[in-house]
Amino acid sequence: MSKILQSYKKNYRNLTKEEIICLEKNSCCCSDWSNVKVAWGKESYTDYIRGVFFSGKIYIGVLKGEKESVANSNEFNLHCGLYNATLHNVSIGDNCLIRNIGDHIANYNIGENSSVINVDSLAVDSLTTFGNGVNVSVLNETGGREVIITNLLSAHTAYIMALYRHHPLLHKKLCEIANKYADECKSDIGEIGANVDIKNCGTIVNVKIGEYAKLVGVRNLYNGSINSKKGAEVFIGNGVIMRDFILSSGAVIDTNAIVNRCFIGQSCHLGNGYSAIDSLFFANCHGENGEACSIFAGPYTVTHHKSTLLIAGMFSFMNAGSGSNQSNHMYKLGPIHQGILERGAKTTSDSYILWPSKVGAFSLVMGRHVTHSDTSIFPFSYLIEQNNTTFLSPGVNLRSVGTIRDAQKWPKRDSRSDTELLDMINYNMLNPFVIQKMFKGIQALNNLLYSSGELSDIYSYHSAKITNRALRKGIQLYETGITKYLGNLIISRLQVGGAIKPLSKFAKVYSTAKQMELAKQKLKGKTLDQKIRIALRKVNKIGEGDWADVSGLYAPREVVDKIIEKIEKGVITKYEQINKEFKMVHESYYDMEWSWAYNKVEEFFKIDLSSITSERMIEIIKKWEIAVVELDKMVYEDAKKEFSLASMTGFGTDGSKSDKKKDFEVVRGDFESNTFVNAVLEHIKKKKALANAVINELK
Repeated sequence: MSKILQSYKKNYRNLTKEEIICLEKNSCCCSDWSNVKVAWGKESYTDYIRGVFFSGKIYIGVLKGEKESVANSNEFNLHCGLYNATLHNVSIGDNCLIRNIGDHIANYNIGENSSVINVDSLAVDSLTTFGNGVNVSVLNETGGREVIITNLLSAHTAYIMALYRHHPLLHKKLCEIANKYADECKSDIGEIGANVDIKNCGTIVNVKIGEYAKLVGVRNLYNGSINSKKGAEVFIGNGVIMRDFILSSGAVIDTNAIVNRCFIGQSCHLGNGYSAIDSLFFANCHGENGEACSIFAGPYTVTHHKSTLLIAGMFSFMNAGSGSNQSNHMYKLGPIHQGILERGAKTTSDSYILWPSKVGAFSLVMGRHVTHSDTSIFPFSYLIEQNNTTFLSPGVNLRSVGTIRDAQKWPKRDSRSDTELLDMINYNMLNPFVIQKMFKGIQALNNLLYSSGELSDIYSYHSAKITNRALRKGIQLYETGITKYLGNLIISRLQVGGAIKPLSKFAKVYSTAKQMELAKQKLKGKTLDQKIRIALRKVNKIGEGDWADVSGLYAPREVVDKIIEKIEKGVITKYEQINKEFKMVHESYYDMEWSWAYNKVEEFFKIDLSSITSERMIEIIKKWEIAVVELDKMVYEDAKKEFSLASMTGFGTDGSKSDKKKDFEVVRGDFESNTFVNAVLEHIKKKKALANAVINELK
């Protein structure tokens, strides 16, 4: 048995004879009182120790002040102390309250100002890693993509551990890093941090609990770590059962949730009977009522409905409609199939997907899809089932008001308060990862036109059908989206590079004032055309190739490959180093983004940026303005549908047509005063003003 850590008090003494007599009068007992040490001075606290059986090594801190004896009640407080408990090998910090322990507390260090009240048992019963080192069979229920969970696991590390199995040396090294970390966590003594409240709970075994955590009404916890911190507290509530788990800072697990072999990321929330097994949930995920089995839930995966099952899939920034379901089992070789819904994909009510399938970013899935389609090069699409056939409408979600609202709400809903973030999240809706798909999508659609003929009514792509109208509209929408994105970057680089003055009142400029001043110094004495060419130069060549969405982090594939190479060669040997690498990638995004976009600007606008003139740049800015305004007008028209007469059905009950309109406006407001609608109109004004300002600068 390891020694009890004396981290809360360094100076302990033996009990005096008088104190032992007093404790025995208070119905306390111990086979060897010399094993009970206290951190008291001359003042004695024996009056606050009653009905306690001591066993093994015991260390007791000062017992001052009062604490709530009943959860959420300020009316029934007890003086800090030890009441009605069996303690074996326990160290207790200053000003703790331990009361009514049904069985025992064994092999724990309890931090100062903590409470353990009405708990069946709290123990470490063997050498344990507190959930670190547990294998989670993510994506494939039968194994093959296991991720080893630890306290420092990020979405990005888990991504390469699960998906890069074609790099066997990488997997071996990552397993070594994870297992080494787990070994460092191994102990037969548990820790309860300072200012922890544990009340009205059942059995807690082999669980490490961080400071300021709150556990109320928990039913059973076994083999886990609760990484709570001040300012990023963890809460675990009524009826929760958890086994083999890691809980990150700020997480909330409440109301009869059942969790088995899971990693729960920072500020995730699972509750209302949610059931999860062999799954990973990263930053800001939210699950209620439904089920998850072997899922990789990247940041902002959200499911609220009792009838929703997410299984063997990879998701992020996803909202699952009620009754959403997937199948990974075709009754042949078992539940071996998997699927991917790329960032921002949504499922409507009663949607169904038969894995394996892959759905492009920011797409909407409606109906039952059984044809194993791959639409990953068609972001912002609709997948709609008609007569057991998947129909694809490329790009139409670019004009959806819902897509824009989602992109705006995600950064606002980042509830992480920890100063050390595990997941690096990029919220940009238009980015190299998505735009490269648009380029490929346009090429694929043009190829279909060429191979199947321009007059065909229906085109086929990877088991999906595309109508002639949807195909042509898709090309147009993708070209408009690309124009908007590349134009945004050009305008930003002109300002960052000092070719034109900062126009921050129209749009955010991703550069510091100091960086922009240095850029202006380089351009002294240059002509306007020379300034433009210098401002648009690449910072470096990193980022020119394909990009990936590494579960919330946009990154060039070459950069990810370099991180993998460092791990394989043993240059990176710790989680802290891996997380630092991904953080550096995140911070370098804008320079790498321009390296990728530079060639695309030349290709798309058919120009040479090394010899571009202000006149040609003005033409591009005008095209950009048209594209931005056109997309905003589409969003505006889509929002208007929410205020149509059809949307007023059910309003103005028992009244006239005018009553219906009045009732609707009282509840929902009118179209003209809607905040989002006004934001769209304001956005159009700003972008027009920005275009005029840039053109004036270029003149």
